[in-house]
Amino acid sequence: MEEEKTIGSSRVELNENNIENATEETRNVKDKVEDPKVGMMFNSIDDIMKYYTRYGKEKGFAVAKRSSKKGDDGEVRYVTIACNRAGKPRNRSSNPLKLQSESKTDCKAQLRAVLCPDGKWILNAMVLDHNHGLSPSRTRYYKCNRLLEPHAKKRFASNDKADIRMKKNLKSFVVEAGGHENLSFIEKDCRNKLSCLHLGEGDVAAMQDFFLKMQVDNSDFFYTMDFNENGRLRNVFWADARSRATFKEFGDVVMFDTTYLVNKYNIPFAHFIGANHHGQSTLLGCGLISNEDTETFTWLFQTWLKCMFGCPPCAIVTDHDKAMKKAIEIVFPKARHRWCLSHIMEKLSKKLRGYKEYESIKICMQNAVYDSLTKEEFEESWGKFVEKYKLESNEWLLGLYDERHRWAPAFVKDMFWAGMSTTKQGESMHAFFDGYINLKTTLKQFLDQYEPAIAKKVENENNEDFNSFNLCIPCITHYEMEKQFQSAYTIAKFKEFQQELIGNICCNLFSCKKGTVFSKYELHEDVSLGESHRPAIFSVYVNEDTNEVNCNCRLFEFRGILCRHQIMVFIHREVYQIPDKYILKRWSKTVIRSHNKVQISYDNWFVKPEAQRYDKMCKAFYEVANLAADSEDRCDKVMAQIQELKREFENE
Repeated sequence: MEEEKTIGSSRVELNENNIENATEETRNVKDKVEDPKVGMMFNSIDDIMKYYTRYGKEKGFAVAKRSSKKGDDGEVRYVTIACNRAGKPRNRSSNPLKLQSESKTDCKAQLRAVLCPDGKWILNAMVLDHNHGLSPSRTRYYKCNRLLEPHAKKRFASNDKADIRMKKNLKSFVVEAGGHENLSFIEKDCRNKLSCLHLGEGDVAAMQDFFLKMQVDNSDFFYTMDFNENGRLRNVFWADARSRATFKEFGDVVMFDTTYLVNKYNIPFAHFIGANHHGQSTLLGCGLISNEDTETFTWLFQTWLKCMFGCPPCAIVTDHDKAMKKAIEIVFPKARHRWCLSHIMEKLSKKLRGYKEYESIKICMQNAVYDSLTKEEFEESWGKFVEKYKLESNEWLLGLYDERHRWAPAFVKDMFWAGMSTTKQGESMHAFFDGYINLKTTLKQFLDQYEPAIAKKVENENNEDFNSFNLCIPCITHYEMEKQFQSAYTIAKFKEFQQELIGNICCNLFSCKKGTVFSKYELHEDVSLGESHRPAIFSVYVNEDTNEVNCNCRLFEFRGILCRHQIMVFIHREVYQIPDKYILKRWSKTVIRSHNKVQISYDNWFVKPEAQRYDKMCKAFYEVANLAADSEDRCDKVMAQIQELKREFENE
């Protein structure tokens, strides 16, 4: 009997004579992984699985056992090992508007093997081509390539009993391996296995040591120490190499904060934060400052600007602070400056609680701020609010109104803010170092935790990069525009677009005034405002020559995401292919970002020859220990040889 199978585009025939002649071809899985060939021999299905897993890891895909078939005697005689993206995508969500991500692409790549009369397995067919992208650098995230070794499990368990937190526990492995990318497991695997500037003494020396170490690790590390006329340390700023590279990608919008460590940890700490292509916070520089006045902020901003190649941000978000405002006007005169709305609203109790009708005043002000969709609505609501409660003489409110273009949502949404919300973004940005410092953390301890904290953020970004590469949120419509954004945007940003697409349900196009150059469309929407709803009318203007579409809701300008009103007009005009200007490179999942090439270094020790030799011996010993642990005789043999080597080295 003769079997035949396709390898790529060529046809391969295999008969019993080929099987007998192929017994000499065995697989060497110790060194370089050679490409699969029909006729390769294996001792077991497990060996085939191990081989294809290593091959997939080298090429950039994951594998899984696809199917097996038994013979008449009940023994498995045929097996198929396939790419883990084999099979057609199926979404199991019961809600058609909240579809889950899906990795299946119906990939046909596979190996097929048959049991030989001598009990060995031979590859008799294969398909090598994949219908999706391959990424060798990301294969460590696939489950088939992750392994928590017995010695690691024991160590995690022991440390857990000693009340050593997971972050510290994991950090020790990360440091030993020289980075997350060198581990054979991820944090999720560990958790699944366990139940569970008034500087202090030595702080200045610790800072200097930290800066020198960081600069030795990467010459692009930047730091400046500012001393007063008496030679006392006054201010400090630093930015690691990755932060500087990240600024080139995501430095258009920056949040600057000084309240975090001052309020929670009693350290005058300031940091610059950006938002990456997933909407995650990313560090763009840190500073320790002795004062929060205009002079100090001016020094800090000028130093940061010098560090970032003299390129100012387009927009900057800060607390409601006059000193910061003046410094920004000096250093970043062309940048759009916005105040953090949550910081302003948190002051309501302090500024207005003295009024008898405080609770009603608070609710009325919140309604004016959050429910006003246009500048005109804000002006009207604010005027009624002030008049109703006779607040015309309140200096704090007068000052806020005069500067309303810096904080009121209706006034700031005409500018791109990289998805930094006017309400809750501040809280998540301020939590950048949460989990790495606490109320008792000293400056020296903070410096020790700096690199692990950054490394964790890098790992989070890499994980989202992997998910955007490996997974795919299914489209909920047949429109080509949805497929455009699905293939272009990261998962987080595609979900935002889908929410706007779904929002069409709440919209109704009721008016269209066409012109020779510009046309105006008016849409009615039932707008959600917290727990309530209210009708609103939005205007969309279309340039008939360029197909440019602008909406007065300004969502695209504010967040860089096409709004539901623009989408509805595009569909009404039968424009299903969205112009390129509405697909931002900033949210792209396919762009190769320069900051991803900057490696995070943990400790110079691990680049030294003795460290590499130590690591090499430990890995070899762990392998031997795993093999010998189940047998007392093997254990005794290993210990005897270790003792012999120990005596030999001690006598040298």
